[in-house]
Amino acid sequence: MGSEMIRRSFLAALAFAAALPVAAWAEAPLKVVATTGMIADAARQIGGDQVEVKGLMGPGVDPHAYRQTRSDIVAMTRADLILWHGLYLEAQMENFFHDLGRKRPVVAVAEGVDKSKLRAHDDYADKYDPHVWMSPAVWRDVVVEVQKALTDARPEAADAFAANTQAFLAEIDQLEAYGKQVLAEVPENNRVLVTAHDAFGYFGEEYGYEVLGIQGISTQSEAGLNRIGELVDTLVDQQLTAVFVESSVSDRSMRALIEGAAAKGHDVGIGGELYSDAMGEPGTYEGTYIGMLDHNISVIAGALGADVPERGMNGKLSAGS
Repeated sequence: MGSEMIRRSFLAALAFAAALPVAAWAEAPLKVVATTGMIADAARQIGGDQVEVKGLMGPGVDPHAYRQTRSDIVAMTRADLILWHGLYLEAQMENFFHDLGRKRPVVAVAEGVDKSKLRAHDDYADKYDPHVWMSPAVWRDVVVEVQKALTDARPEAADAFAANTQAFLAEIDQLEAYGKQVLAEVPENNRVLVTAHDAFGYFGEEYGYEVLGIQGISTQSEAGLNRIGELVDTLVDQQLTAVFVESSVSDRSMRALIEGAAAKGHDVGIGGELYSDAMGEPGTYEGTYIGMLDHNISVIAGALGADVPERGMNGKLSAGS
């Protein structure tokens, strides 16, 4: 009798399993850890339900100064794939990633960008400006590198990854076209972008804007009084009326710039807050790569004199952006 009960239980379990949807039997999602929000978003867009992505650096976090925490180390040692930016962005973590790469698949996705597209670093002769996400045209290369890394980690999902990548690249192309349209409406003498640090160089090259940062490419560089004085003179001489703060950098130096211009009788205001090294809040449109750049493009163009669509490219920007 006992064996008969076991047999019936076994058959019942088989029947229950057969009734489950195929997805219940699917392979567990690939565990991916990404350093920046921009890379994490690319992994989610491409990976879809095949991946479970953890981003290490949230809103307002400065990747130039970030160091891995104990919980970060645990997450990365348990991950199937670690995606980091490279190009000396995560300067405080480089040695850790090189060591981890001997035990786990670790990919610096921005290192795959064609070197002819990269800007020289203003502090290090043998390195490049890492802020490649500011140019949709250059970021396409990073998206393709993310696709390659995911495909290498899970070859059986290659077709799904390829289809998702093409859809994401089409969105990036739409974003690039929107940027070219609205930023071209800014009067030429206003096409000067003054920010806290030099994170917008690729943006300036793509859209034809002069970019002036108080700090250099890294937020770890010093913003000297001489540099602030030079920028005050530029604001006054060119009669520029707007500067921009950044979500991941203190606005202290920007306030000093505004006060310096005021002391010379020139009124300068904050044109808006831009996302430079980190995206917006998770779960929001600005917490995606497309939303982050849509916000930046719309805020810059609107503050400098263009007629910008209400709530951005496709009406998704948060009210007040």
